[in-house]
Amino acid sequence: MAIVGSCGTAKKTMQLNPPTSLKLIDVYTIPHDFRFKETTVGGLSGIDYDAGSNSFYTISDDRSERQPARYYRINIAYSEKRIDTVIFQEAINLLQPNGKTYPAVKENPSLTPDPESIRYNPKTKELVWTSEGERLINAKDSIIQDPAIYFIHPSGKHIRTFDLPSGLQMQKTENGPRRNGVLEGASFSPDYKKLYVSLEEPRYEDGPQAAAVANDAWVRIYSFNTGNGKNEAQYAYKLDPVAYAPNPAGSFMVNGIPDILSAGDNKLLVMERSFSTGRLACTIKIFLVDLNEAQDIKEITSLIQQPVLKPLQKKLLLNLDELGIYTDNVEGMSFGPTLPNGKRTLWMIADNNFSPLEKTQLFLFEVNE
Repeated sequence: MAIVGSCGTAKKTMQLNPPTSLKLIDVYTIPHDFRFKETTVGGLSGIDYDAGSNSFYTISDDRSERQPARYYRINIAYSEKRIDTVIFQEAINLLQPNGKTYPAVKENPSLTPDPESIRYNPKTKELVWTSEGERLINAKDSIIQDPAIYFIHPSGKHIRTFDLPSGLQMQKTENGPRRNGVLEGASFSPDYKKLYVSLEEPRYEDGPQAAAVANDAWVRIYSFNTGNGKNEAQYAYKLDPVAYAPNPAGSFMVNGIPDILSAGDNKLLVMERSFSTGRLACTIKIFLVDLNEAQDIKEITSLIQQPVLKPLQKKLLLNLDELGIYTDNVEGMSFGPTLPNGKRTLWMIADNNFSPLEKTQLFLFEVNE
């Protein structure tokens, strides 16, 4: 066990109505290169809450480069005013079907995962995590690895993998998903019968990447049946433009979906994260998205050739830029225990990319309904 902080209180969670607004309580920074159980804590790309154990699970996107691909179980003590203590309880290796840890790129790039999202199912006591796969094209040695959805035991032991639609297969040509733009977000429905999974960026067939001006950057959100693993529906979600133009002009910029969260009443919270060269902070927006009237685009292979008629409708809940705080590379969010006043909490976590220039931030919000 490793403790980062002091002390506080925690209460159990409640499932209520979709949020109407979010109020920031506190931001906590886990020290850079914090060590726990001979692992480097960093790259935290997803977070989820287990009310049964009053613990959080957070996954690292370390591609077995520093240590084997893994997730952590942590406890967080907090009050209505601040986050008091972050206690690392366990570091659990993600295991292949053969029971071994995943190899690094230098060992076997075809089997190296890119972990991004993690969710817990209290009904089956299973965890699910997503991997973005790889699409690295060069003249010498191209690497093609499909994204994946894995179900595991809390011990890390592999249980099963979903068969993904053909449109999610990586290609050497400019078809299918883009590199580093695949399965970033995941969330169970409140009854745990569905698993929603989101792409970070548009597939080549669906539209361009987000730009500094509005364009048709359509991202897909997939609905899977958790029982049989079948993809039952797909929905079209339009990304906002990149928040700030890059400096210098023409350099790297991106906006995409790093996480989604089921909010009840057939609605999702969708996080958009924008980054531009020349600006260290990221712009994080949280939208409330309604699935009820949206068109199922599962049979549409290209949104460029066949535009969506009824896309997902989104309503901005919060732009973290408006809070006047530094916001890093936030990639995960989860509802958590309730506050002493009975209101739900929402937690967000930032991936520091193992860089000393970035921060592993933990955000605590009060949820208004």
